[in-house]
Amino acid sequence: MWVQKGYFVYIMSSQRRVLYVGITNNLPLRVWQHKTRVLEGFTSRYNITQLVYYESFDDVHKAIHREKEIKGWVRQKKIGLIESVNPKWKDLSTGWHKRQSDEKLRKIFASRNRMGPKGTV
Repeated sequence: MWVQKGYFVYIMSSQRRVLYVGITNNLPLRVWQHKTRVLEGFTSRYNITQLVYYESFDDVHKAIHREKEIKGWVRQKKIGLIESVNPKWKDLSTGWHKRQSDEKLRKIFASRNRMGPKGTV
């Protein structure tokens, strides 16, 4: 499982290559949320479940700046960034989430958000 700390700017993709750019301080939890569709919204609606790119930062302000920068890019530039490190668009989170850790992630998510499945209160 994952141990790196800090802030992360990441790009998720669907199999049809619909892209989502986000920021988080807990990349494994956030990827798990996307994969399990525990939150309703854009990534759930478009089945965006593959982590195809991420960067780490020690400073939250730098991470926010980078996220805004990437979000402002045209699609082709985002694709170029992904393919510069992940030309085959492999899911970089493969193997992160095992069945035994899913319950732990669910508990972390529930304790932070006090929400039930699919974002219900």
